[in-house]
Amino acid sequence: MSGHRRSALRLAAVLTCVVAAAGFLPAQDPQVHEYPIPTANSQPEDIVTVFGYAYFTESAVDKIGKIYAAGNVQEFQVPTPNSRPAGIAAAPDKGSVWFTEARANKIGRMTVDGAMTEFPINNVYADPIGITAGPDGNFWFTEFGGNNIGRITPDGKITEFPVPGVGPATGNPELITTGPDGNLWFTLYFGNAIGRIDPAGNVTTFPVPTPDSHPQGIVAGSDNALWFTEHTGNKIGRITPQGAIDEVPVPTPNSVPDGIALGLNGNALYFCEVNGNNIGKITYGAPAIVEFPVPTPNAGPPRITLGPDGTPWFTQFNTNKIASLSE
Repeated sequence: MSGHRRSALRLAAVLTCVVAAAGFLPAQDPQVHEYPIPTANSQPEDIVTVFGYAYFTESAVDKIGKIYAAGNVQEFQVPTPNSRPAGIAAAPDKGSVWFTEARANKIGRMTVDGAMTEFPINNVYADPIGITAGPDGNFWFTEFGGNNIGRITPDGKITEFPVPGVGPATGNPELITTGPDGNLWFTLYFGNAIGRIDPAGNVTTFPVPTPDSHPQGIVAGSDNALWFTEHTGNKIGRITPQGAIDEVPVPTPNSVPDGIALGLNGNALYFCEVNGNNIGKITYGAPAIVEFPVPTPNAGPPRITLGPDGTPWFTQFNTNKIASLSE
C-alpha cells in the first residue's frame, strides 16, 4: 500500500447557492447489500461499471475483480507481481478497462474477457493512482510520486506533464476525472488544491479554502461543476470551471471522505466515508447531506460508482467486500 493510502486510513447535500443554510437529514431505511470477494484480504480499492458488471481493483493481491449485479465475483490476475492495482476506468467503447499499477509503475489494460496488457511508465517514482477516460480518446492518469499527470494513447504511448509546485509541498496528484469543459480535473492531495489540465498539457491549480484539507476524490456533477472530497478537511467541495470553490461540512466528525460518484440520472452525488463507515449522499436542490451506515464495522469504504443495477456500488477496503446501496 502506498504511503498516502496508509496515511489516509490512519488520518482519521447538495451544496446550493445558500451554503450557510445547509442542514443534515437522517437516512431513511437504507438497504446495503454486501458481497464477499473470494480472495482473502484483497483490499479492494477503486471500482467502475461496464456493460452490467462492476470491475474493481484488488490492491493487496494484484487482481482485477468483476462482479455481477447478483453478487457473483470473478477475478483476474495481473501479470506483474506486487503491482498494487489502484485506479480503474472504462474505455469509451466499453470493450476494456484500464487501471494503474502503483508499485509496478505501469498502466494496465484488460479486455472484458480478462486478457491483459501492461505499459511501463519511464519514471520509476511515478506511483500512478487515479485514471480516467479523457475527452480526446486517450486515458489520463495521476502520478502521486512523480508529481505528473500522464496521458496514454489506446496503443500505449505515454506522455507526462509536470504539475507545478503548490505551496511548500509538491502537489501529489491523487484522483482525476473529465470535466464539463473538456479538460481534465484532478485533486492535489498534499498541495491542497484542485488542478486542471487541458488536452495540450497546460496545468492550472486552484487552492482549496480549508488548509490541509487533503482533497481526494473528484467527479463532474450534472450542474456544470466538479465535486470533490476533503480527507482531513471533512468537507465536500464544489469547483466551477472558472475555479470558484464552495465547501460544505460532512456531519460525521473525522469521517475521511474519499471517493465520490454521480448517482442515477445525475440527480445526486454519493461519497464514501473511510473512517465514518458511511456512504454519504448529496442531492441537488436541497441543502442537506444524508448518511447511510455500512453494516460491517470498520469496512473503510474508499471508492464508489453508479453500479450495474443503477444504484451506488462501493468497495470495502478493510473487510474484503463489494457492496451496493438501495434506498
